[in-house]
Amino acid sequence: MAERAKVAVLISGSGTNMAALLYASRLPDCPYEIVLVASNKPEAAGLRLAEAEGVRTFALPHKGMSREEHDAAMEAEVLASGARFIALAGYMRILSEEFVARWDGRMVNIHPSLLPRYTGLHTHQRAIDAGDSHGGCTVHLVTADLDEGPVLGQVPVAIQPGDTADTLAARVLIAEHQLYSRCLAALAAQGTSPEWLTAQVRARAMALPEAEETLSHGMACFGIIKGKKFAYVSSDHHGDGRVSLLVKISGLDEQEQLIESDSTRFFRPAHFGDGWIAIRLDHGETEWDDIAEWLQRSWTAVAPRRFAAMMEF
Repeated sequence: MAERAKVAVLISGSGTNMAALLYASRLPDCPYEIVLVASNKPEAAGLRLAEAEGVRTFALPHKGMSREEHDAAMEAEVLASGARFIALAGYMRILSEEFVARWDGRMVNIHPSLLPRYTGLHTHQRAIDAGDSHGGCTVHLVTADLDEGPVLGQVPVAIQPGDTADTLAARVLIAEHQLYSRCLAALAAQGTSPEWLTAQVRARAMALPEAEETLSHGMACFGIIKGKKFAYVSSDHHGDGRVSLLVKISGLDEQEQLIESDSTRFFRPAHFGDGWIAIRLDHGETEWDDIAEWLQRSWTAVAPRRFAAMMEF
């Protein structure tokens, strides 16, 4: 199993959703671990629970601080914990646009309605008043627009005759506890999934001029139409247990230099010789702009001279 993704959870209260995420992370096949629970309220009950479970905690009241100052202090603690993802779990603070932008695609929230219906507060009463058949909950990526980020998952919850906002909320909370951990697990695993990683390479490789995809020895293989191959994506190639991009390089000297500079990222691919390097994709921190540059360089190495002008775009 790949190294588990580190997650920080921000709370402001009892932390029931944080607890659901935490206990789900203790299952043997969970792809994430909770490394920090932080709050803007030192008295938050969820902090005591996290401490009892041996999770690092941090609290900083926001009173007297600007939004940007408080966000910066919270983020510094998140980064110090090594977290790659942030889960908001009843965190009753609107985050600054700069904070949100820095965690684009890596910060999630759960909302007690079936978005896009009923953003904001009082969602259960609004669903009842509207005569809806169902309330529910939604896990979504956090964007600068409140409760409007891409939806990762939803669970509808039936509204029964005589329901109040409180009775409906109690059942929706059960659904939240089921949904949140599953969506977070899917997001955390995405960065190490062979299918997702291959799709990321494919999108960048196929954007290059005259590129085509084939299958070679069970690997996704990218080349120039009726020409040479410039990239492969290997998954457990010859039992190495890694998902990697294989691209062309200048030769043995460069191969040795790359491996010496970072042996956790670069390695010599079996049966490919001195003119190739393998770049690990499954460590969860891939810089995709860098991968695009490697693909472009490799394409250039095998492209006929008449294609050189195509790269001037």
